[in-house]
Amino acid sequence: MSAPENLPLDLEALYRDSNVRDALEALDRELVGLVPVKTRVREIAALLLVEKLRRSVGLQAEAPPLHMSFTGNPGTGKTTVAMRMASILHGLGYVRKGHLVAVTRDDLVGQYIGHTAPKTKEVLKRAMGGVLFIDEAYYLYRPENERDYGQEAIEILLQVMENQRDDLVVIFAGYKDRMERFFSSNPGMASRVAHHVDFPDYAEEELFEIAALMLGRMQYALDESAAQALREYIALRRARPHFANARSIRNALDRARLRQANRLFERRGAALVPSDLMTIEADDIRASRVFRAGAGETR
Repeated sequence: MSAPENLPLDLEALYRDSNVRDALEALDRELVGLVPVKTRVREIAALLLVEKLRRSVGLQAEAPPLHMSFTGNPGTGKTTVAMRMASILHGLGYVRKGHLVAVTRDDLVGQYIGHTAPKTKEVLKRAMGGVLFIDEAYYLYRPENERDYGQEAIEILLQVMENQRDDLVVIFAGYKDRMERFFSSNPGMASRVAHHVDFPDYAEEELFEIAALMLGRMQYALDESAAQALREYIALRRARPHFANARSIRNALDRARLRQANRLFERRGAALVPSDLMTIEADDIRASRVFRAGAGETR
């Protein structure tokens, strides 16, 4: 085709008016660290912006492949990034609604013959026009069980991912090694997933910053000794089994708030001031079993 007239184009206006900037700024506010993830999201957003601009001047611009894989340990922000990605896709017109539907195997796979197809199709119906986020996606495929119905769900997903890719984006998520095995066992699925984003674990200082942000949003604060106790807690808890990054930190803060409330309740006869209601003290943190030497508990 002939090249379009060499007229000036305003990529900045498209960036501003499409809500992509708002979504990327929200991602920076909501998630500490994760620089490689944020960089990759920005790269995908840039591709989508340029492709939209190309279409606006009549250049051939086949819709870029958008299905994705998010890999990493629990609590590293995969669902949050998926929500922001849905917003970006909607702002640029790649999906109609921009909502996120998060599911697991149990939402897609039935227990008996004839049960899987309607379950999977119902989920897909809810997700149309937005993003379908499938957590621990590798559980869909269980080759060791000949009577497992996960393969039926996979086949339906593959068909929709190919035939209705202009109306649905699928994001598969889970542990990196298991997702790699999942894709190697399902080459048809792997060929349809264009973007692979790996989410690293948080460093100790990043986890402390996450805790401070969480507390701030709930209008709580740590006194100086509690801040030190929390840093020690993070170092100990991070080294224990079943650590789930930001999710484990949120759970720890919930328990600290519970202990603070009980501490205040025990002194209910005494006068309280607003700062008492807002302050987490060291004992609220150090009461955790994590500080008990040799304890097998992880709370």
